[in-house]
Amino acid sequence: MADPGAAITCPFDFSEALDFDPSLAELMARDRPTRIRLPYGDADAWLVTGFDDVRQVTTDHRFSRAAIMARDYPRLTPEPIVSPESINVIDPPRSSRLRRLASHAFTPRRVERMRTAIAELTDSLLDEMAAAGPPADLARHLSDRLPQQTICELLGIARSDWPRMRRYAHQMLATGPDEREAAATAKAELRAYFGELVDERRRAPGNDLISALAAAKDGEDALDDQEVAVMALTLMLSGHDTATCEISNITYVLLSRPELMERLRSRPDTLTAVLNELLRFIPFRKGVGIPRVALEDVQMGGVRIRAGDFIHVSYLTANRDPQRFTDPGTVDPDRTPLPHMTFGWGGHRCIAAPLAMAELEVAVGRLVNRFPGLRLAVPAQELRWDTATIRRFPIELPVAW
Repeated sequence: MADPGAAITCPFDFSEALDFDPSLAELMARDRPTRIRLPYGDADAWLVTGFDDVRQVTTDHRFSRAAIMARDYPRLTPEPIVSPESINVIDPPRSSRLRRLASHAFTPRRVERMRTAIAELTDSLLDEMAAAGPPADLARHLSDRLPQQTICELLGIARSDWPRMRRYAHQMLATGPDEREAAATAKAELRAYFGELVDERRRAPGNDLISALAAAKDGEDALDDQEVAVMALTLMLSGHDTATCEISNITYVLLSRPELMERLRSRPDTLTAVLNELLRFIPFRKGVGIPRVALEDVQMGGVRIRAGDFIHVSYLTANRDPQRFTDPGTVDPDRTPLPHMTFGWGGHRCIAAPLAMAELEVAVGRLVNRFPGLRLAVPAQELRWDTATIRRFPIELPVAW
């Protein structure tokens, strides 16, 4: 059995454009679980990097997310992002129940209705950008606003509260050690806010997602008020995260690789394939997310993970595993379609993934079609990238056409 040796300190603070973190690549090359130490938390953790090993951890009942909540678990943010009631830290079968009920809010029919609303909003935002004229900051006009406004509209959040939602989301994703108090306050404020919103929707239901979650039933089973509130909070945070980053990131890659942009313009039917390949390729986060705890001793990759050990998985490295994807460091939209892990895997795969894909398909498709001469308005090396949170994205993306 391999000797794990001393834990490797992993700040995972690499933020140079969308280059792959070299320290993460080095850990990936070990091809076995490695002991790591993160900036926050009172214990080390195992890091699992290979696609098959990540798939095992995310589907194996011997690894529990729920077990982290009583401990100061290893993480990248000073304040834990999740609450004990969040579906992200609940194990099956309880999480299966929550996901089954929540899926009623994301049926194909409802997502198609959402797509119509997303298209209208996207067209409005692009109209504003066109009227402002080049150069324009795509992040300010589209990436920052579309996902936030979409999820806030769908949840029925008052427009006057949208700035608060964005501020709270940023505070909870911040990595600086002096951000802990602000993050804890933001989490408490959000829990109280959504608790009140659920109470309002119980009394006066509407056509929003919170009302849909509150009304969701599987036989006689339904979500209680706290479950609806935490689910809505989780969706709000997700709406300020993945899609916000990826609209800018995907556009940046397309503008940096003219052959990909030309492909989309000449073959719009390949949009979904191109997006899925870019989602696989782009490292939109720094390092890792929420860990699990081993409930019993488990042998993996030649090492023994002992009961009580923390274990992190890297979806970023799983998406670059050469045993899963041929030449994984190359963007190849013609590769044999295989599911990627950008939206997670197993019982904790993002329940709003269909909504995120709809946003990306509409936003990128309409952007490419609306501005055929779209190009970066500044040299790529002058772009400023996020260094304050766990995300990877350009803070501004000046474009011209």
